[in-house]
Formats: sequence, C-alpha cells, structure tokens
Amino acid sequence: MNQTDTAANTIQSSGAEPKDDTLNFQIQHLLVATEHILRQNPAGINELGLIKTLQRKPWELIGTVNFAEPDKLYPVHFLLFHVLYRLRDQLATGGESVTISPLIIRLRRSDVVGGTGLPDQADELRRFYLDLSKYQMPEESINRMMDDFWAGRSGYRPERAETREAAAILGFESIPAEFDEVKQRFRKAVMHAHPDRGGETEAIQHLNHAFSVLKAHFRT
Repeated sequence: MNQTDTAANTIQSSGAEPKDDTLNFQIQHLLVATEHILRQNPAGINELGLIKTLQRKPWELIGTVNFAEPDKLYPVHFLLFHVLYRLRDQLATGGESVTISPLIIRLRRSDVVGGTGLPDQADELRRFYLDLSKYQMPEESINRMMDDFWAGRSGYRPERAETREAAAILGFESIPAEFDEVKQRFRKAVMHAHPDRGGETEAIQHLNHAFSVLKAHFRT
C-alpha cells in the first residue's frame, strides 16, 4: 500500500483532515492517473467505474469506500471531482475538454480553446469543487446538500447524452415520455439491486445517480 492509499484510508475511516502536503501529493497522483484512464476509455467512464479503476493496480490511489454512508463517500467524490475540474482547466488550452458528471466522464475535443467555456451552472459547480475548503464538511451539511440535489433544487441541468445514459441504466431504450415511468422503473430496479436480494450498494448508488439525472431532465 502506497502513501496516497494510506492517506485515503485514514480520511475515509476517521474523517481526520490530511496535511496540505499530503493532500497535494494525492491530488497530483490522481491528476496523472485520471488523465491516463480517460485516454484509455475514449467512450467515457462513470464515477463508480473511475473510483474502482483508481482502487486497482497499478494505481491504488483510493482505499475502501463506503457507498452506503454519504459522509464517508463525500470526501472521495469531492476530491475526484476537484481533480476532474482541474484537469478540464489544464486541457482547455490544448483544445480538449472533459465531460464531468457521475454518469459519464469523458475526454473529448473542445470547440473552445482557452478558458473554461462553461455555462453559468457548470461554472458554479467548478467553483465549488475547486474550493478545497469544501473537502471536509459536517455530516449535516453533506446530508442537506444531497437532499437538495435529490429534490432537484441544485439547478443542475443534464446534457442530453447524460440523460440517455441515465435512461439506459434504468432499462429504457430511449428517454421516456413521462417521469412517472421513471419512478416506476426506478422502484423496481432498486428492489432487485437491494443487498438483501444479493445486490450491491454500489449498484444502488448508480441507480440513484440515474434517477437524479432524469428527475433534473423532467424539471427543465
């Protein structure tokens, strides 16, 4: 187990704040690894897939993640998205961009060279994730933030490709016409994926992401 993995495990298990040099060390390694993984996956990868890839050899940059507890998952999610937004800024000068969402993370050519070229809402997310003071937050704040997200109060507006991906995760061949169809399919999918029926908490998390994207789609 390398130094970065040790730091990740400590953060997840105890919530202790890492020293600045340790955190910067981890971020630099994650930047290199994440760019490499995205270039190896031109069709894109979702957040869970990226986390699992970073957990495996040769990277081993993320320790065990408890997907069932938001306050334990949040530091991993935040640091990963911090790295993704930094990577997007770095690649913008070379005519490349990074699509960033829990369902699809993809490196692609950009029509905008230099600057972020981001819409207002995406720019707000960028500011949030680039602010390292948000890395450690009280459990109450994390839960409130997640409640706002699931309730659709975050102002999040998914791209159409992300909406299609979310629909496919819930088993639709195309984006459904009514949100009621989404709710019915989501409930059935969650029942089948429940750990008591042999499912995994990671699968529940993936379904939750898909449901939130479709919910945001129908609010537009």
